[in-house]
Amino acid sequence: MDPEDKIYVAGHTGMVGSAIVRYLTTEGYANIITRSRGELDLCDNAAVEDLIASQKPDIVIVAAAKVGGIYANSTYPADFIRDNLSIALNLIESSRRHGVHRLLFLGSSCIYPREAPQPMTEDSLLTGPLEPTNEAYAIAKIAGLKLCQYYRKQYGLLYHSVMPTNLYGQGDNYHPENAHVIPALIRRFHEASQQDLLEVKLWGTGEPRREFLYIDDCASGIFALLNMDNPPDWINLGTGTDVRIREAAEIIKDLTGFKGQITFETSKPDGVSRKLLNISRLKATGWEPRYTLQQGLEKTYQHFLNESAGGTLRVL
Repeated sequence: MDPEDKIYVAGHTGMVGSAIVRYLTTEGYANIITRSRGELDLCDNAAVEDLIASQKPDIVIVAAAKVGGIYANSTYPADFIRDNLSIALNLIESSRRHGVHRLLFLGSSCIYPREAPQPMTEDSLLTGPLEPTNEAYAIAKIAGLKLCQYYRKQYGLLYHSVMPTNLYGQGDNYHPENAHVIPALIRRFHEASQQDLLEVKLWGTGEPRREFLYIDDCASGIFALLNMDNPPDWINLGTGTDVRIREAAEIIKDLTGFKGQITFETSKPDGVSRKLLNISRLKATGWEPRYTLQQGLEKTYQHFLNESAGGTLRVL
């Protein structure tokens, strides 16, 4: 990338998009295009077309998505597949039509099969059935990834994708039902601590293993990828290590000062037993994550407190 490039970050108000904007700004990139959800509906093809045609960005980063945890994905699968397919197709096709030479699409580690060998390599894609609880979201992300791959092949455009693992950090969504696991745990334990509750009940057994990447590490990885001349069609982005859900819960319990007991509701779904990315391809470029889970959670809880006090906590 060149510091003079016009870069459109779709989804800049979300956790990932805002982290990318912060990182680009720190690195001296000042020509950044953004539009809030109120200003631009990314599911509206004509509106997206107008934006790309008028702004003529050099680079488009697709960090926008409809996201949520197990409950949201299981309850609203039609919404998840429809909206995420629309966002991907509208942005990728409009970018092609108006001469955008580089586009980076953000996927998700959930694109890989439920029973993929661990840690999951990029070659695992489409080798088996997906996890049913987030299949709709995963199919939409696979479609976006494949759009980039085939546009690159047919049109010679540098459209490529990155597959981040589970993300957490500043600007996360703390909705009581739709939040991902880390923000959900932070909110539950914080409120339990404030109310002096004796018990916090969590879904599942606590035994599944998950990989968590702090959002600033995600942004630095994306920046490294955007500065590769010939990146792979898609590449994994994570830490290469994982922990049991109950271990993450214990760290957050201690950070929030909760003194009660943790009870696991074993009748509730766990999701896949393990979901760990093989990040050898990205690490071969020299990139490494900076934050441990403990360090990232400490920073995240402080952001949670600051955002709560400032009235900016996302609960959508």
